[in-house]
Amino acid sequence: MDASFDHIVVGAGSAGCVLAGRLSEDPATRVLLLEAGPPDRSLWIHLPIGYGKTMWDKRLNWCFETDPDPNMNGRRIYWPRGRTLGGSSSINGLIYIRGQHEDYDAWAAAGNAGWSHAELLPYFRRSEGNARGGDRWHGGDGPLKVSDIGAKHPLIEAFIAGAESIGVPRTEDFNGARQEGAGYYQLTTHRGWRCSTAVAYLRPARGRPNLRVETDAHVTGLVFEGRRAVGVRYRQHGQDHEVRCRGEVLLAAGALQSPQLLQLSGVGDPALLARHGIPLRHALPGVGENLQDHLQFRLIFECTQPITTNDELNSWLGQAKIGLQWLLARKGPLAVGINQGGCFMKALPGETATPDIQFHVATLSAEMAGGQVHPFSGFTFSVCQLRPSSRGHVRIRSTDPFEPPEMQPNYLSTDLDRRTAIAAVKAARAIAASAPMRGLVKREVKPGPAAADDAAILEFCRNAGATIFHPSGTCKMGRDALAVVDERLRVHGLEGLRVVDCSVMPTLVSGNTNAPVVAMAEKAVDMIREDAARGRLAQPQGATAPALQTVEA
Repeated sequence: MDASFDHIVVGAGSAGCVLAGRLSEDPATRVLLLEAGPPDRSLWIHLPIGYGKTMWDKRLNWCFETDPDPNMNGRRIYWPRGRTLGGSSSINGLIYIRGQHEDYDAWAAAGNAGWSHAELLPYFRRSEGNARGGDRWHGGDGPLKVSDIGAKHPLIEAFIAGAESIGVPRTEDFNGARQEGAGYYQLTTHRGWRCSTAVAYLRPARGRPNLRVETDAHVTGLVFEGRRAVGVRYRQHGQDHEVRCRGEVLLAAGALQSPQLLQLSGVGDPALLARHGIPLRHALPGVGENLQDHLQFRLIFECTQPITTNDELNSWLGQAKIGLQWLLARKGPLAVGINQGGCFMKALPGETATPDIQFHVATLSAEMAGGQVHPFSGFTFSVCQLRPSSRGHVRIRSTDPFEPPEMQPNYLSTDLDRRTAIAAVKAARAIAASAPMRGLVKREVKPGPAAADDAAILEFCRNAGATIFHPSGTCKMGRDALAVVDERLRVHGLEGLRVVDCSVMPTLVSGNTNAPVVAMAEKAVDMIREDAARGRLAQPQGATAPALQTVEA
């Protein structure tokens, strides 16, 4: 490369595409975006129901596994993560949820100025292009398209009515004044196609001469001069490269690989780095700690009527029908994905002021998310705890940047999480047993009647619980001993280096993580521009930025 760059963005995922797209809007700002995976050309990425295919595709998915978790009876949990332009926004379940106002207010109260809900709302609105139009809570013309699920489904209608019967109000908007309620989800789709951040932010920017996008470029480490990050090393098509920038390196590799890159580069817990013989660049014990994730429990039911997506997918006529629905009108199951409806409610109402569990309701059933559907008419209630108190970690195993790090979630390691899991399963059963749903439930397939008491329910949760794909928190924002970045997402004690992805969340948001990360990246762009302007104003007259050196090893 013979061009100079102001910023190097590591990872073209939910945050990285936003950073590259927005920063390159300024023609005077040169941006390099590096993505370890291939371009997002697969049809299965862009077809909403293709989630079931990309879930297992190692070209597009890192297909990680956790270490054996003692709290899950020693099981390894499959953790898919996006490995293509758009990152996990190219392979996720499409659900547009922001979380609760209180999530962000808690971040601000912990010393992270500027991160309250009121302060972050403008970035949610700026990013969102909601098909319903803009209002106090929503944006109508932002790049990330958000659409309603068109046709009503009898199973989702029955679920909503069942939730109402146990005291959960129906809602038309989980992302407005309050989150609590049952209803249909809105999805990040547009005219029957997935709207990933690669589609929303990167595609309109690809023709800009000041933006360079390199795919199949796996970043292996950071380059420092003293305490300043000045570039990165990466491997592409078997060749090692080093590239430098005159502004900032922006880590957007996700909650698993951003801390891995910091640790490989000598930033992290001194004891961990010493064990692997990595020279200490900067001591930050919190790198890789504070790992949080949403653990889901999937209750599977057989339906009394052939109205499920299982029935359509298990017959040639049904497949032809849903194919024609999409081809002719961009509607039907192919345009929707897996989960259509859900609810946010209190499983432990005496212990929480806001909903503490979330449901994803799928009109199909399979042994695991993205798996082959069952041969019977089936549907799924997936329920997860919104704010787990269990904490895990991400730590390198070796100095090999291509070896996945140790990932230990420590699911269900606290009493609160275990009690919430049991209460969540009971809440799902209460909705399934309600009058509006009773006529559609032939039998509970999983966990089944054997899970009759709290101990048996908890054992089901340990044996069948799985990620709902939201690992976060491993480079937390804050001021305490485990904080990695400050409120402007700058790595503590270093210069020219920020982290912008799920890893900076001090605590996990109460819901799906894609929309919050997009808004966080929008806010980060403003902070990057503001800090760059301050730097230019503070620069002595006549001073110039150092020239960029690009070295190919």
